[in-house]
Amino acid sequence: MTQFVLPPRPPVAAPVAGTPARFPVRRVLCVGRNYAAHRREMGGDDREPPFFFAKPADAVVAADDAGDCGTVAYPSATADLHHEIELVAALGAGGQDLSPDEALKLVFGYAVGVDLTRRDLQAGFKAKGQPWDAAKGFDASAPLGVIRPAEGAPPSGRIWLSVNGQVRQDAAVADMIWSVAETIAQASRLWRLEAGDLIFTGTPEGVGPLVRGDKVEGGIDGVGALKFVIG
Repeated sequence: MTQFVLPPRPPVAAPVAGTPARFPVRRVLCVGRNYAAHRREMGGDDREPPFFFAKPADAVVAADDAGDCGTVAYPSATADLHHEIELVAALGAGGQDLSPDEALKLVFGYAVGVDLTRRDLQAGFKAKGQPWDAAKGFDASAPLGVIRPAEGAPPSGRIWLSVNGQVRQDAAVADMIWSVAETIAQASRLWRLEAGDLIFTGTPEGVGPLVRGDKVEGGIDGVGALKFVIG
């Protein structure tokens, strides 16, 4: 039996619809600017191939079985925290250098996620050509809803987010530039993907600031919903 000098931490785990079992999170990969309108919103164009950044597994704030992530702390070192609602693909198998058809077979299920971003830090890092880690991969930066096992084609319907009852992001998953299958395939050329990986597939236009006390709700047709409060 392996002995550790410190007690190992239990894995981060997310609820799975229809079962008491939990999905163990291995790694979180996120694709940037995967909706044309959001690219324009952030000062880009719609012709670039997908690019990725990562969050640590313990950045995930897993919801309860009803999709409630509870209170998410407002992070330190920022005055401009932003929300980004996303479709999340949860992988149940691994692979490398995959075709889109092969990549789609890795998907165990889908969930609603929010990529929280320290936008002011991100802007500063971009200006200096520095990495985004502190802007994207901070504690509690990835609220995650219930994972719904995949059935048939990936979701393509409405994706939305509201703050205090006011809708801010409202689009269709079908508007993604790179499909779920293409995104996973591209990621598999950069990393060997494994069961337990989460792929955040990008956010539509309408990202904006959050302050303490804000009530955030979001959802994706055919997947589910999540909610949390900024504390």
